[in-house]
Amino acid sequence: MRPGLRDWAERQPARPALLMEGATGPISYAQLEARTNRIAHAFAAENLARGDHVAVLAGNGADIVALCWAAWRSGVYLTPLPITLALPELRYLVDNCEARLVVVDGSHSETGRLLAAECPSVTVRTLGAEGAGGDWEAVLQRMPNTPRPDENAGSLMMYSSGTTGAPKGITRPLPSADQHHLLPPFARDLVEIFELDEDTRYLSTAPLYHAAALRFVLATIAAGGFAVVMRRFDADRALALIDMHGLTHSQWVPTMFKRLLDLPADRRAELDGSTHRRAIHGAAPCSVALKRAMIDWWGPILVEYYSGSEGVGLTLIDSEDWLSRPGSVGRARKGVVHVLGPNDDELGPDETGRIFFSGLPQFHYHGEPEKTASRTSRQGWQSFGDIGHVDADGYLYLSDRLDDMIISGGVNVYPQEIEVAIEAADFILECGVVGVPDPEFDERPVAFVVPRAGEADIVTRLRHHIERTLGRIKRPRDIHIVDALPVTPTGKLLRRKLRDMIP
Repeated sequence: MRPGLRDWAERQPARPALLMEGATGPISYAQLEARTNRIAHAFAAENLARGDHVAVLAGNGADIVALCWAAWRSGVYLTPLPITLALPELRYLVDNCEARLVVVDGSHSETGRLLAAECPSVTVRTLGAEGAGGDWEAVLQRMPNTPRPDENAGSLMMYSSGTTGAPKGITRPLPSADQHHLLPPFARDLVEIFELDEDTRYLSTAPLYHAAALRFVLATIAAGGFAVVMRRFDADRALALIDMHGLTHSQWVPTMFKRLLDLPADRRAELDGSTHRRAIHGAAPCSVALKRAMIDWWGPILVEYYSGSEGVGLTLIDSEDWLSRPGSVGRARKGVVHVLGPNDDELGPDETGRIFFSGLPQFHYHGEPEKTASRTSRQGWQSFGDIGHVDADGYLYLSDRLDDMIISGGVNVYPQEIEVAIEAADFILECGVVGVPDPEFDERPVAFVVPRAGEADIVTRLRHHIERTLGRIKRPRDIHIVDALPVTPTGKLLRRKLRDMIP
């Protein structure tokens, strides 16, 4: 199969590919193809060799999409850098991925200047943004808008979210050089699994430096569809965009669902949504109550996936299956699921253990063989690092993250189980639980809770609730009231930051 971007640019050059929220009009396939080719030629001018690494610091915009396609055609690894990071964190990622080139969009030019001073051995180029000039922009305009004669296949190298420690680079060997004419791996599986095609009109709600958000936009374009990309998430605006552009597909995380449901009832009632047929969600656990509320509102169009940047497998469940199996994240659509015990022995149905997948190419954490080994079983199967069980019909249920598990008095305690129990109290909005050292039990759980507005006497009421719903060893003795929980933009709880908040 030919690369979708070029194929559509040749067949229907004026076809709209991307609309950045707030822009005066869409970017056509021909325009995106031309930008991609210019960047690919510029990569060659920077003397980047096959297998070299390029890092990108850019907000949501068309250039990060073009840079990904250019990397695929240039035989290089491309790593998006989160724009929310501080300078030392950015330097760590640039050093860790061994970037030879860092491309910075014009809106982050000052950070790029500071990064260049911090990383003197790395070339930093500034790219024009919103019409602003940059030191690389003039170079691009001199480059041909036609394909490089020496195209060869590259790849994305994403980083883990760093919820429990420093982010880890996730890498695989590059495809063979001659595969550049095929549909890229970063798009192929999503096109097939989520049935994306030329009629897909997709709403992207999250930052494009995250793997799922970026890959879904790339896959939509590969399929010949049309992607509307929000600059930043706003619940009211997201609803407006669905109806305004007749969008068929969308992607969300649970924190976005919460903000949507917090909108006034009359605003929520205004959503027509007649074109909206698939609302995809993942990235973080979604409570049964929250998901049921969304299905009650939008109908059975929610599709949940369980996967991760490591790409070792993927499960999927639609609304109808979920309603009969609340809490499940579905059956495997990529790879084969295995549940393993402490000695990597495979467990049976309904037995809780570590979740692994087989059947897909292995990943490696860049430069960190010990961490790679910690996610690889003796059978060679690999894991996202989660704990759970599979029922007799092959449906997967997650209990928690392996890194988050608390061992108290020799008993495994799962923070997610405690969080679900606490959030069942009608006066609690959100809860996060971490383990802390304990002289008697080795570890004990500590809870951070966000109460609903206007509620009083939270701790006393919550202790009564906990005593009724949780066993003694699972009950947090320390309860901290906070205004908000620290989360990533995709809604993953940053437990390392919770630990920093403990007095």
